[in-house]
Amino acid sequence: MVENLDDLIAVARDALDDAYVPYSEYRVGAALRSADGTVYTGCNIENANYSNSLHAEEVALAEAVKNGHTEFDALVVTSGVRDGVTPCGMCRQSLAEFCRGDLPVICDLGDNDRAEYTLGELLPNTISLQTLKDAGSVAEE
Repeated sequence: MVENLDDLIAVARDALDDAYVPYSEYRVGAALRSADGTVYTGCNIENANYSNSLHAEEVALAEAVKNGHTEFDALVVTSGVRDGVTPCGMCRQSLAEFCRGDLPVICDLGDNDRAEYTLGELLPNTISLQTLKDAGSVAEE
């Protein structure tokens, strides 16, 4: 079980080894910890047309949801160059489907340094089920 953030960062860094990045050579790894402590990792997987590329955060999230986990308490994102990369807008929206706005998002800056945000800071006013209901796009239950 990965309990502290330093260990979770190490797990995300380990995921970098599995990245498939023949085009950008920019490796990204993610570690998403579920509420029960299970950790799911992801890495970026590029495609020649770029739009079909998979991002590390969405790979980790998909694996977690596939295994029945839909509550999370931390996400770490890292890159091979330790530049504090944050989840892109698409990944933020995907995370918002399953994560609360107060989810800690830790971005690895290397040398035992990190930037910390909440998902809500990174994606305010997210599109949600309630947003769609308010717009009349989804029938009320």
